[in-house]
Amino acid sequence: MMTVRERDHTNPRGLILVALMCTMMLAAMDTTIVATAVPQIVADLGGFRLFSWVFSIYLLAQTVTIPTCGKLSDLFGRKPVLIIGTLVFLAGSAASSLSWNMVSLIVFRGIQGLGAGAIIATVSTLAGDLYSVRERAAVQGWLSSVWGIAAILGPVLGGALVEYVSWRWIFLVNLPVGALALALIGAFLHEDFERRHPRIDYLGSVLVLTSVGVMIFGLLQGGQAWAWSSPESIAVFAIAVVLLAGMVWSERRAAEPVMPGWLWRRRILAGSNLAVVGMGLVMMAPMTYLTTFLQSVQGLGPIAAGMVLATMSVGWPTASALSGRLYLRIGFRDTALIGSILILLGSGAFLLMPSPQPVWAVVIDQITLGAGFGLLSTPLLVGVQSVIGWNQRGVVTGANMFSRYLGQSLGAALFGAVFNATVAGRLANAPVSVADELPRNVNDVIGALHHADIGAAAETYLRQSIDVATRDLFLVMVVVGLLILLILLLVPRHFSIHSSQSK
Repeated sequence: MMTVRERDHTNPRGLILVALMCTMMLAAMDTTIVATAVPQIVADLGGFRLFSWVFSIYLLAQTVTIPTCGKLSDLFGRKPVLIIGTLVFLAGSAASSLSWNMVSLIVFRGIQGLGAGAIIATVSTLAGDLYSVRERAAVQGWLSSVWGIAAILGPVLGGALVEYVSWRWIFLVNLPVGALALALIGAFLHEDFERRHPRIDYLGSVLVLTSVGVMIFGLLQGGQAWAWSSPESIAVFAIAVVLLAGMVWSERRAAEPVMPGWLWRRRILAGSNLAVVGMGLVMMAPMTYLTTFLQSVQGLGPIAAGMVLATMSVGWPTASALSGRLYLRIGFRDTALIGSILILLGSGAFLLMPSPQPVWAVVIDQITLGAGFGLLSTPLLVGVQSVIGWNQRGVVTGANMFSRYLGQSLGAALFGAVFNATVAGRLANAPVSVADELPRNVNDVIGALHHADIGAAAETYLRQSIDVATRDLFLVMVVVGLLILLILLLVPRHFSIHSSQSK
């Protein structure tokens, strides 16, 4: 049995919180900062057709690592897993800065993703170890604020480094931040534990990594590299099903399973995780397509469009920090229900806006969505951490965080398919008066709108097509929001707090 030394003078929790925020910043900022350097990286390394994998491999490696690292933190302690994960991330960062072609950059980004998965799982688990149920909402608010800061700082810092130094510094900048975090963790985070000889679930770990990895690979490639009904897609998902079946068989027999069956047999845990899958799915529509809409339909510049999207990150940490007052009064489930209602309102409000949508209204809409995410995610995370003891908190936290990122992978596939299908349908059924000026392929729409010499009528039609496609995305968000609401209504209203959580 291991425990973190809680609430005593040997653990200065303020400094540890700074360390946790620094490590979380590494994982949070790495996508936004890389996005600003796409033209420069491609110009230097080539391989533009492979560039989407610079982002995809990071998400894939991060997602599949989370449940395994959550379990390892239960077996060996949070501190060693967090330190090793941070070192792996920093090694991937240093290697990425030395990339000599696109393939090498993709490989090194995968290493970064492995480290990021360990960071995300362990930081959230430590927040549950160090702080009481009453304190965790404020702590999660601070940790959530890191993502808001990353959404704003990442593009600004990345743009400055690319313009005045080199794109390679967008990876090197991680090193001093990581060094500070490691120094604080090493000096101030202490764990007391009883040494034992855990039985590591090697087969289960491999099957979790491969089954989820193959499934997410199929989701990322489907509709992009190949059609959903193609032999490649069918083969990939068939392999994923076989591996998932093998994982279930293995985990039922393992002494220390990575993904134990009780995670899905207990209504509180299963319902909370499914709701978080839905939240992760909904997040991807605005995160992926809102800036395209704002630039192509509203005529905003890239920076202004990014700032509008970043307002979601204002509502999220604010609501997350304030959620503690609510869940202590009305409970975890009912607080999450309020969050799901705000997600529904934010999704539906966009559909009711007249075209062109006022930018101020879109900003309010994004703040509302962010508040919904904060009121949904924090109570459910704190809630599931509170119904179990220390030796299960890592696997429960890992499952919750894994669910969010699995939802994001599902969302990337679903919303990509919806957006592309809508635009493709509009191109196929375009009026004869503009049909000859329109691109034949969905991939060429943005280029035609911003760079091609097309007539005013064709330009208007393309802008309307993107507007219609974006509205379809928000319609799907409404449907998913309703499903989240229904799932939460099936979750028990009262969470039975574990005795070790009462302090």
